[in-house]
Amino acid sequence: MRQETHPVEDFLFTYYPFKVGQLKKWHPGPGVRVALETAEDRRYFDRRWYRIDDAQNFAEVDLESWRTDRGDGAKFIASLLSSTLGREANFGCFGIHEWAMVYRLTDEQRRHQQVPLRLSPAETDAVVEGHRIQCSHHDAFRFFTAPARPLNTLQPDREGMIANEQPGCLHAGMDLYKWAMKISPIADSDLVVDCFDLALDIRTLDMEASPYDLRGWGYGVVAIETAAGKAEYMEQQKDFSGRAQALRARLLDALAVAGVHPR
Repeated sequence: MRQETHPVEDFLFTYYPFKVGQLKKWHPGPGVRVALETAEDRRYFDRRWYRIDDAQNFAEVDLESWRTDRGDGAKFIASLLSSTLGREANFGCFGIHEWAMVYRLTDEQRRHQQVPLRLSPAETDAVVEGHRIQCSHHDAFRFFTAPARPLNTLQPDREGMIANEQPGCLHAGMDLYKWAMKISPIADSDLVVDCFDLALDIRTLDMEASPYDLRGWGYGVVAIETAAGKAEYMEQQKDFSGRAQALRARLLDALAVAGVHPR
């Protein structure tokens, strides 16, 4: 409301193209009939992918129209969720992707210029060069600087997402919010908010373990360039992975109710 930028939380509304109003819109989920007791209730559900039964005075998700419009894209989402759910987690990346995004950049070139780096540019570059980088997430890898790209053991692309996505990846966990919103109104609002909460928690670790110094914003430091920081990062990463796997299963259940299954 104050029109102030925030280096951590804004990500959920800039990188992910969903406005606050969309997040606040309530959805009961497929297979749930909502009694329409007032004219306001009726107006609320007079929107896309809902149908109103005037005879019995209820509203519900119109699965047929939703599948016609969004079914093909939802099959890709179901396939991605299913393959990730069944894959072994990798907990050895230590968040180096954020460091690779500033590798060999000047202060003027990097994002979040309102936030200083924790280490000098040379020390920051040395962290990247001193680690084995194994980022499997395309949408993180594509923000690597040009000199950092060859240092990654993988070269993930969008076409290989289903083959490469793994449940230990922080960005894969954050993306569950994106998938929940993209299949709207199939994911009920409790599920959407749980995905959003996980994304915000992961984003916090992502930035606390990054090269940026966010202590002035009230955040801590997970110094992944140290053994203690790596242990702390991995502990949180494992917790987030468990939460993400449970949410993947719930998203797949919602899609199955809507008649969408992995390819």
